[in-house]
Amino acid sequence: MPEFSGRRRPVRRVRAAVAGLVVLPLTLAACAAPEQPDEVSVLTAFYPLQFVAERVGGEEVEVTSLTPPGADPHSLELAPSQVVELGEADVVLYTSGLQAAVDDAIDSQPPQRVIDAWQAAGIEADLLTEDPHFWLDPTLLAPVGLAVAEELGAADPDHAEEYTARAEELTAELESLDAAYTDGLDGCGGALLVTAHEAFGYLADRYNLRQEGIAGIDPEREASPARMREVAALVEEYGVQTLYFETITAPDVTLALAEEAGVETAVLDPLESPPDEGDYLSTMRANLDALESGLVCE
Repeated sequence: MPEFSGRRRPVRRVRAAVAGLVVLPLTLAACAAPEQPDEVSVLTAFYPLQFVAERVGGEEVEVTSLTPPGADPHSLELAPSQVVELGEADVVLYTSGLQAAVDDAIDSQPPQRVIDAWQAAGIEADLLTEDPHFWLDPTLLAPVGLAVAEELGAADPDHAEEYTARAEELTAELESLDAAYTDGLDGCGGALLVTAHEAFGYLADRYNLRQEGIAGIDPEREASPARMREVAALVEEYGVQTLYFETITAPDVTLALAEEAGVETAVLDPLESPPDEGDYLSTMRANLDALESGLVCE
């Protein structure tokens, strides 16, 4: 019988050790946690829609607004990269007819899921060319939140229940806000609300106020001398004590008219851009405070 070298056993031990090294990474890979899915990407046209998407989406979504803070959403222009980003977003929330650049981008780069806030709020198509500030009526913003929850649930079924629950919570908060306006402006029916431009039509309609804009619906349009005289006559006739200007428009005309008429001025935020402090809900309550203290009511 041939003699065996004492080196054979160490060779087997080396081979076993190598095999163990091969198995170890495979074992670690099998035990590793599965990759988490990316956040749902939501692209919104401007602030109030961004607020709704963030509240409904929570931590499961990444929300981006096409309109930067402080910018006028009406005159928005999009960079080519934004157009691409819009086409690649999981959900897009916009208001048709308000921003031509966004309308064109959606036509050229159709996203997978699009929510038109006008339609979600149940606003008739023939009103699209008039006052676009529907979000100043909280009862019209609530159904937009429910539409967002539905589309997010379609994009991310694993969290559909969370989206629906948060949309219902937002609806309850908006109903509470509406009740605060109804109570706070009780007795103000028919009161004259004089604003720099007619951005508060939906708010006025909801709470039975009469809005008069110094410069009409277009914030970039200057009031004519004839219009200034007309508004001054209304201020005197109705005993108006406060004229309101907005956060993103120059107050010069409103201040001049108020000085001439001997009345006060106050600020109303149309919430076209993120407020400096707080959010949609707190800013709407600040608007209510300004209306309560400035309107002439019973």
